[in-house]
Amino acid sequence: MYHPLPLYIGLRYTRAKRRNHFISFISGTSMVGITLGIVALIVVLSVMNGFHKEIQQRILSMASHATLTDPYGGGMADWREVLKQVRAHPDVVGAAPFVEVQGMLVNSSYVSGALVRGIVPTEEDEVADLRDQMVSGSVDDLVDGEFRIILGRDLAAFLGVGPGDKVTVVTPQVSATPVGIMPRLKRFTVSGIFAVGMADYDRNAAFIHLGDGSKLMNYGEAVSGVRIKLTDMWEAPRLSREIAYDLGGSYRLVDWTQVHSNFFSALAIEKRMMSIILFLIVAVAAFNIVSTLVMVVTDKQSDIAVLRTLGLSPARVMAVFMVQGTAIGLIGTLIGMLAGVVLAWNVEPVVGAIETLFSVHFLDPTIYYISQLPSDVHLADVLSISGGAFLMSVLATIYPAWRAAQTQPAEALRYE
Repeated sequence: MYHPLPLYIGLRYTRAKRRNHFISFISGTSMVGITLGIVALIVVLSVMNGFHKEIQQRILSMASHATLTDPYGGGMADWREVLKQVRAHPDVVGAAPFVEVQGMLVNSSYVSGALVRGIVPTEEDEVADLRDQMVSGSVDDLVDGEFRIILGRDLAAFLGVGPGDKVTVVTPQVSATPVGIMPRLKRFTVSGIFAVGMADYDRNAAFIHLGDGSKLMNYGEAVSGVRIKLTDMWEAPRLSREIAYDLGGSYRLVDWTQVHSNFFSALAIEKRMMSIILFLIVAVAAFNIVSTLVMVVTDKQSDIAVLRTLGLSPARVMAVFMVQGTAIGLIGTLIGMLAGVVLAWNVEPVVGAIETLFSVHFLDPTIYYISQLPSDVHLADVLSISGGAFLMSVLATIYPAWRAAQTQPAEALRYE
């Protein structure tokens, strides 16, 4: 079978047992370094993707995909009509009214700020998973006129209350009394505790019934706004604009990418910086190929001279050594890609086996809300890592191969 001469010679050099075992050692080290670097990158980025996905799911289990409010910060009196129009949109899965206020919760000498949201339990199921996050009690315990409240686990622990205890909700609104202007406050009974695993909710959120919230805020029949769940959360910006346009632009519509933009931007930057740091492992291994090929070129001076004498052009000599270096990079890349994907898919049982073997816990469930290592392998990450590593390996062969092409046959064979 016909093989291009540079490819044939380059692969033969790769397979041959070298007289200089140190060169073989450096060559193997380069290949192993590329493999380990790719494995580390794929596994770490997959675990980061898993953590990001887990955090995102926890945030969106409580936050709506889009929120419709009055542009002037007042209440929505016509929310029932708006609710009908929103639910009529083909890309809306569910919608629910809410009343929201930044208030303070007081129990004895313990005081904490909190976001108090009034909801209708049956309608809230359409836009959030609060029911699935309940640790004790039930969302259905929120009944209009009963003035019951559900607290986040950390918030309840700080206030020192549990189901059946009383807390006082103090709002920024004021009431005129015979003794002067006083903040509006109301005593509520704790009926349940929820835990999301995110401090923004577990430490800073509380839920009451929509009717109790309207009374507390003195809204009457109005509400603060409407929360919306869409068929595709990634299309939230576009769909939000469509819904706002259908409503005539009379309301302010904010999607989840705007509300949590800083947080998710920080996660993206963290992932990018971690990729750059870990890619240095691949860079070091790739530049080891330079050392390997420089020594090979020195070792093969007489062979190069003979090939040049037989008519092999400098470009084809250069191709011989580029093939050899590229083969090292390709083998390391393929092994690293395969091993990285397999390990990333099985990182949880592997870590579990290590924890069992050494009797340690990397993520203590008593400390961390996410006590396991979630992994989410992205094909784009695998291809970009492998492609980048292979490209770096190819680039690392250019200088040594160019040096080989500059060999002068007469000089190389003078002392042979």
